[in-house]
Amino acid sequence: MIERSLFSSDHEAFRDAFRRFMDKEIAPFHEQWEEQGYVDRKVWNKAGENGFLCMTMPEEYGGAGADKLYSVVQMEELGRGGFTGIGYSLHSEIVAPYILHYGTEAQKKKYLPRLASGEMVGAIAMSEPAAGSDLQGVKTTALKQPDGGYLLNGSKTFITNGWHADLVIVVAKTDPAAGAKGTSLMLVERGMPGFETGKRLKKLGMKAQDTSELFFTDVKVPAENLLGGQAHENRGFICLMEQLPWERMQIAITAVASAQAAIDWTLAYVKERKVFGQPVASYQNTRYTLAELQTEVQVARVFVDKCAELVAQDKLDTATASMAKYWCTELQCKVMDECVQLFGGYGYMWEYPITRAYADARVQRIYGGTNEIMKEVISRAMGLGAK
Repeated sequence: MIERSLFSSDHEAFRDAFRRFMDKEIAPFHEQWEEQGYVDRKVWNKAGENGFLCMTMPEEYGGAGADKLYSVVQMEELGRGGFTGIGYSLHSEIVAPYILHYGTEAQKKKYLPRLASGEMVGAIAMSEPAAGSDLQGVKTTALKQPDGGYLLNGSKTFITNGWHADLVIVVAKTDPAAGAKGTSLMLVERGMPGFETGKRLKKLGMKAQDTSELFFTDVKVPAENLLGGQAHENRGFICLMEQLPWERMQIAITAVASAQAAIDWTLAYVKERKVFGQPVASYQNTRYTLAELQTEVQVARVFVDKCAELVAQDKLDTATASMAKYWCTELQCKVMDECVQLFGGYGYMWEYPITRAYADARVQRIYGGTNEIMKEVISRAMGLGAK
């Protein structure tokens, strides 16, 4: 296998420390969390206490000022373990960066330290019942009021961390007549009158992930809760487009780590399991299937590592991130399907990690923009299709 050159010894030391944290605070409880439909709130607090949240945020805002490769390591380890209930990456590498990059100084000081400590859990509310990948179709409105604040109305669905969320970045139209150019981002806190968390959604996979509906009924959002202040009113769509490449890269990183874990589980299984008196691994079909999968995952890992290197240099472009998200999630689902087949009947039993990984993988081709949208983004970058 090609030796990875992406990480330093400090990154690998962090990997070891985070693995120990997972072994103690996540692994023993994840099955229980799958049954109840959400992780215990304390796993957020303990992550904050150990410095595992918002690591890339500046020290002045409660972070560690670490480079993004530390977050890549964390994503890989959660993917490797199959711990899909843990929403740290969205909290630390989507919600917090929005505030860091676009927030006012007052907003950064108010929210980032609380996100880093685990006192607050963050979520971002983009998708709606009638608007998923097409963010221009958002119907939620935040209409300006005489006092300078906003009246927020609408609903969101499929919101990761929605059940626990103390702070939600809500995508809303502040100028509905302007389409995408009338979109803004609102900071909505738990407890604001009119903001309600709906039911936890029962999903095919990621059963420990607290995915919820959110409802906003005449929520009075103060002017100071417009992300970035007045200078960013109606600039929300631009902010979303700027941050989506990194979000999509996170999906690709998890996809490759999960696919490799599936191969590792399957390799161990086929060496032990016997069929007609021989280990399953002794059959040519098994060997060739695993050889093919390992080759493709190796190719994907080299590509993703290069993309992560570009992220660290702030050079990753939208089309390349879309390629990574599309290709790696398609491969992830292929790997899971083939590995379930090699497990035979046991691959259909929920107590086996490969079964849960198979169910968890399917959404990867949908969220963060469907893979069909990724192909559209790539083709447009090639000078094809609509302008």
